[in-house]
Amino acid sequence: MKKLFFLSSLFVVFQLILAHEEDVYTVQYNKDNFEDEIVKKNHFVMFYAPWCGHCKRLAPTWEQLAEMLNEEDSNVRIAKVDCTVDSQVCSSQDVTGYPTLKFFKVGESEAVKFRGTRDLPSLSAFINEQLGTDSADNEILDIPQPLKGLVELTEDSFDKHIESGKHFIKFYAPWCGHCQKLAPTWEELAKSLEFQPDVTIGKVDCTQYRSVCNQHEVKGYPTLLWFEDGKKIQKYQGSRTHEDLKSFVGKMMGSENEVENPKGDGRGESPVVILNGKSFDSGIEKGFAFVKFFAPWCGHCKRLAPTWEELGKKFKKNPNVNIVKVDCTVDESKQLCSDQDVDGFPSIFLYKNGRKVSEYNGNRSLEDLTEFVIKHAGGHDEL
Repeated sequence: MKKLFFLSSLFVVFQLILAHEEDVYTVQYNKDNFEDEIVKKNHFVMFYAPWCGHCKRLAPTWEQLAEMLNEEDSNVRIAKVDCTVDSQVCSSQDVTGYPTLKFFKVGESEAVKFRGTRDLPSLSAFINEQLGTDSADNEILDIPQPLKGLVELTEDSFDKHIESGKHFIKFYAPWCGHCQKLAPTWEELAKSLEFQPDVTIGKVDCTQYRSVCNQHEVKGYPTLLWFEDGKKIQKYQGSRTHEDLKSFVGKMMGSENEVENPKGDGRGESPVVILNGKSFDSGIEKGFAFVKFFAPWCGHCKRLAPTWEELGKKFKKNPNVNIVKVDCTVDESKQLCSDQDVDGFPSIFLYKNGRKVSEYNGNRSLEDLTEFVIKHAGGHDEL
């Protein structure tokens, strides 16, 4: 019996040692030091609860991030706060769910909430985005990036790159004014689609790789061409806003699912109303709005997309009900999603006359979604 007790005690001690060693690199803050330390350096902070399953799954990734970045000369610190112990810190930061991840930038009063997938590349890319990697002083080295972004192509890489799959390529000249104006939008387009496995966004500098541009009959800058399996399919000649470019990508991919652009211009051909930060308030101010907040890279969102379209068809003729979606990855909607407390994708909320009345947490089958709308909004679907 004594031997069994000794072994049990030893196991508990061993577990405590392991738990302690798991957090070798992450800085732990509490109510006594949080306010003082957070203003000294850029911080990425995880607010968590020890019993939270999502927190436990994130813990090793968070520690890996801390191991890479919590160096003496680093300009960002990876930290965490236990909300079950230091609840007043979490309350002051409006933490309502676990884990909540926030980036605190030196000199700025408001923290930025992280809303992406909780993997190392996504967390790292978010840090670089917040620091602004264009500044040499702020550059973070050796951090894995998302699998795709804006691809720079050359004479050596172009043909190989486009030989399979779908590609949207910008041919430009650095001195071209229209190209300079398009550049940040093209970067934004690539970023918003960087987790899309079926398309790449690229660019070719025609002053350096003239043979590529001549081969594809580029006669002006910028020229935007769509390629599929090595063949030039179409020249894009529409508006060069992020919304229109992203909508074109969705059209060329043969699917309106979750790549399409939330332009806020009503239903169009789709039975689902597409809104963004500029159009949201006016779009939901009357009647009931059942709103899906999503991200194009989210697997659960992709699986829900066709069901959401079917749901839209069911209520298309009901003047009192709108089935809505909002892409939280586009700049026009990021603040909206934050204001609406979207902390995961997809998040589904019901609004009545502009006011949020319920969050949907049930099964995402067409039958269950339909039943929920009818129960709260009254009336019947149209099929």
